[in-house]
Amino acid sequence: MSEHQPSSALNEPGRGIVYFGNEWYAENRTSSHHIARRLAPHVRLLYVDSPGMRAPVISGHDFRRIFRKLGQALRLPREVLPGLWHCTVPQLPWRSFPGVERLNRAFGAWAVRRAMRHVGISRPILWFVLPHPSFMLDALPHELAIYYCVDDHASHPGVDEARIRACDAMLTRRADHVFVAPPALLAAKQAINANTTFSPHGVDVEMFAQAQDAATPLPPQTLALPRPLIGYFGLIAAWTDIELIEQMARQRPQWHWLLVGQALVDVSALARLPNVSLVGPQPYEMLPRWAKAFDVAIIPYRMNEQVRNANPLKLREYLATGKPVVSVPTPEVERFAHLLQIGTDVPQFLSAIEAALRDDNPDLRRERMAAVRAMSWEQRADTTLAVVRELLAHAPIHSDPRRAWRATDSP
Repeated sequence: MSEHQPSSALNEPGRGIVYFGNEWYAENRTSSHHIARRLAPHVRLLYVDSPGMRAPVISGHDFRRIFRKLGQALRLPREVLPGLWHCTVPQLPWRSFPGVERLNRAFGAWAVRRAMRHVGISRPILWFVLPHPSFMLDALPHELAIYYCVDDHASHPGVDEARIRACDAMLTRRADHVFVAPPALLAAKQAINANTTFSPHGVDVEMFAQAQDAATPLPPQTLALPRPLIGYFGLIAAWTDIELIEQMARQRPQWHWLLVGQALVDVSALARLPNVSLVGPQPYEMLPRWAKAFDVAIIPYRMNEQVRNANPLKLREYLATGKPVVSVPTPEVERFAHLLQIGTDVPQFLSAIEAALRDDNPDLRRERMAAVRAMSWEQRADTTLAVVRELLAHAPIHSDPRRAWRATDSP
């Protein structure tokens, strides 16, 4: 490590953030995208797509996806927003094959260094939203390492759990600061790294408030749907309790169920029901229009480890619309228990929806919106940047690239 003490100015020559996040062009907008967009006006930012958490599977789909990503990786970074450049660093998934892991690390480090040179970053702050690019800690000299932990990634279905847990533990231990969004993960990470703070998700306050604006148009697809309209927006994935939704729809055929989002699992049982509408993925900016059509917004997740440790982004988005909310219980949901209804099974969920429909009124809508008004993404970014500036004023540069790929604690 160098004895050089860098300035806390984020816009010094060569300084910038190398940000390892979810795929930039993914259908689902996550905290990874929201925070990056808010950091870019303050500091040069290179956004690195970091796919490849799931366990190896040999298939034609994987081969096609890998070759597509390899083609993207050979392109130079593109400025997709002012101050924000985007690049892709694919990883071969078959890590058990001899030499694949070494190839992944060598190619990944080369690609990121090349991208950094192109955008003018020579003094990087490494910012990890995902754990599996953790090897970059030893591949790249850097001024700071930030781990912005937004989920219990190792509990996601289909991932290489042991590897992701090892990467997560390494980042937690070695990061100069850890921000934690899910409250259920905070204590464990503070026990590993004292420089750990709670940083819950933000929300596009003004955008989602459009759901209460009389001038906001409803999507044409909703105009003829019967009422009440029970709505959901977001990915329909392995953590979505499809059976719960199906049973509720069968027991309340007079209600209509509107699901807005990309389906990553089999939803054919729902599609066959006459009182369920699946409209597929919709542009993020259009979500307030869909939410305006909801009479009640729901979070019908499976009660597993992933969900218990999650901080559902849509919770704040729903509250920002002012709409009544019914959700499964999680530690983060229970923080807002006075503003929503909670259900754990079909009878409880249906009873909670009935109460939400019965009790909704303008005062409650205003109270829900007020509860998240100070939780904007801009506020979240300002808070994290204040910590980064303080760290830069006191921290030495992590400057020995010879440790690349040889550190004993690298997964």
